Amino acid sequence: MKKRIVLALGGNALGNNLVEQMEAVKTTAKSIVGLLKAGNEVVIAHGNGPQVGMINMAMEAAHKSEVHTPFIPMSVCVAMSQGYIGYDLQNALREELLNQGSDIAVASVITQTEVSPDDPAFQKPSKPIGSFYSEEEAKEMTARGYDMMEDAGRGWRRVVASPKPIDIVEKDVVRTLLEAGKVVIAAGGGIPVISQGNHLKGVSAVVDKDLASAKLAEIIDADYLIILTAVEKVAVNFRKPDERWLDTINLDDAKRYCEEGQFAPGSMLPKVEAAMQFAASRPGRKALITLLEKAEEGIAGKTGTVIQA
Repeated sequence: MKKRIVLALGGNALGNNLVEQMEAVKTTAKSIVGLLKAGNEVVIAHGNGPQVGMINMAMEAAHKSEVHTPFIPMSVCVAMSQGYIGYDLQNALREELLNQGSDIAVASVITQTEVSPDDPAFQKPSKPIGSFYSEEEAKEMTARGYDMMEDAGRGWRRVVASPKPIDIVEKDVVRTLLEAGKVVIAAGGGIPVISQGNHLKGVSAVVDKDLASAKLAEIIDADYLIILTAVEKVAVNFRKPDERWLDTINLDDAKRYCEEGQFAPGSMLPKVEAAMQFAASRPGRKALITLLEKAEEGIAGKTGTVIQA
């Protein structure tokens, strides 16, 4: 039975730099085409942490050089990352679709995510962007005025504000393309904007791609939100002797696990929170967390972790 799916790609589906990304999207495209050939409507959202961090640092370096390139705001860096990630993804998908005898069109939509100017996240930056650093390098970055945070045991990264999405500005465009039978790439990181009457003002922040994906899935009336990550299922007591992998979680249990601190803030926690948000938005909606290559099996109930009301 055809389903409307929002697919939130994790960083492992895109690589950490331009060369890795161009290779990674080829494998990513093969898995996504499988969902399309099964007759599903698919919107692809994606993260952009390493990419937007790279762009921002390159622009800052250029600004400080003798060339004195004008300073580029974070919101513009996010837009630039959406453009080149979308470019690679849509071309990889187009090629794979044609290889498999399908002429479904693919389009990337530069997507703005509305946030509240009063969001408390602006007072406490917490979203990792860019490359990983050693503790010594992180201290040097802190001395240069950057906010740094240890990221789930993987190293230190720069952090910026991560306000919660309250609306997706281009939602009607996404919906129209879907209904016309197209594949849509949207809400990639989400360009954070605040509404000032008819004007949308970009702000210095990044929006968590899982929360942006959940908001988009809710607005376009998706059946499934699939959050793709580096593990097949969600676990409690992760990497401990009593580690337990979860098949299905109801909202009450998911909330309890979050309160117990079962999920790392820079890793699995935002994924579970986004899944909870979508599952709670309307009866019958399901969120699936799994590996990219297991997405079809997850929809069939064979693997992954499903969060539902």
